[in-house]
Amino acid sequence: MNLFNLSLQLNGFPIKEASRVLKSIQNRVDNNYETYIEAKKQAIVNYHLKHNTFYKNFVNTEGFTNWNSLPVMTKSDLQTPLTKRLSNGFSKTNCHFHKTSGSSGTPFIFAKDKFCHALTWANFIDRYNWFNIDIQHSKQARFYGIPLDKKGYYKERLKDKLSNRYRFSVFDLSDVQLGKNVEKFKTTPFEYINGYTSAIVQFAKYLQKNNIVLKTVCPTLKACIVTSEMLFESDKTLLETQFGVPVINEYGAAELGLIAFQNSKNEWLINNEDLYVEILDEENTILPYGETGRVVITSLFNKAHPFIRYDLGDIGTLSKNSTPSKPILESLQGRTSDLVQLPSGKTAAGLSFYYVTKTIIEDSSPVKEFVIEQLKLNTFKISYVSTETLSEDKLEAIRKAISKYLEPQLSILFEQKTSLNRSNRGKLKQFTSYL
Repeated sequence: MNLFNLSLQLNGFPIKEASRVLKSIQNRVDNNYETYIEAKKQAIVNYHLKHNTFYKNFVNTEGFTNWNSLPVMTKSDLQTPLTKRLSNGFSKTNCHFHKTSGSSGTPFIFAKDKFCHALTWANFIDRYNWFNIDIQHSKQARFYGIPLDKKGYYKERLKDKLSNRYRFSVFDLSDVQLGKNVEKFKTTPFEYINGYTSAIVQFAKYLQKNNIVLKTVCPTLKACIVTSEMLFESDKTLLETQFGVPVINEYGAAELGLIAFQNSKNEWLINNEDLYVEILDEENTILPYGETGRVVITSLFNKAHPFIRYDLGDIGTLSKNSTPSKPILESLQGRTSDLVQLPSGKTAAGLSFYYVTKTIIEDSSPVKEFVIEQLKLNTFKISYVSTETLSEDKLEAIRKAISKYLEPQLSILFEQKTSLNRSNRGKLKQFTSYL
């Protein structure tokens, strides 16, 4: 048994059992998904109505009769002491405890029972195998943040060691540091890259500027997996060109595990083995395939803590090519907290600004990255990192594009910076509204 499996087993997470159960679930999903999913939905609701006082009070019913009548959970609903949300028989001794990233602005501590957590890992192992990546043995180049306090720092370093990965800094994206990254790839048999999209894109831009294809200096490299932040098609093309390997889009959440993973056909497949994903409108009505709404997810195996019709805070669309047994995530359009309110009364996704400005700004090679903030109803600030100040012609082109795609008479401010603020975990929030 390798260090990865051993660490899970020593901490009481039954990874072998979870892997066996996942295979049996996949057989049932393939043969009769509707029967499987309805049984699991009913079972998890009935379990929490019987064993979880918090959920019973939240639903305000004695029994489960109609799925669509169940209330939708939000993150703010879960900002109560964890001890009040745990099911009977669960505590710190027999659970996995963790905290959400807080990227939605509403962080909270949650729990998973140990089998549920092991099943999450079994699902990651299964998906990575699609690209011949053995999560237990393949060397990972990790582009993530790291806690800066001494205890948190060394805890993450130990986890890196046990998980056979090397962590690159996402807080220092200077050319000097990125050059050191290349040297590390030359001497280390990395099989895949995993981490935050924005940091990995900056690494790819450095490679492009220096005419380096990473696969040529690190022949063992097989794939790049990006997560936690939006991946634009233009960035995916850049990554595939400069890395020389497939780029895979991963969508997950700490409290739920793996939500969707791209396959070799570029389909972003929903995890429908241990999760149930719905797209709902503002009235909590399930939307048909192809329509955009709130991503609402049910964890089918977590007995320690209810995540039933849980509004993750994201906006997404299931493809019209989806089927009940093969749901395909067509797009993620940001978080519900990222919506732009405009003076005309119009509402748009925050990434609308980002899409519009990105195509114009990135025609200008000196611009490395940028973020957008809504300061007032009609006022937005674009902060950008660049070796040169954008010309007035370029700034005016951005203003005109925003006027065309969103609405006119918006005030657009620009600020050139040497670096952009990231969260303490290294994430780059691309749009922020202060309304």
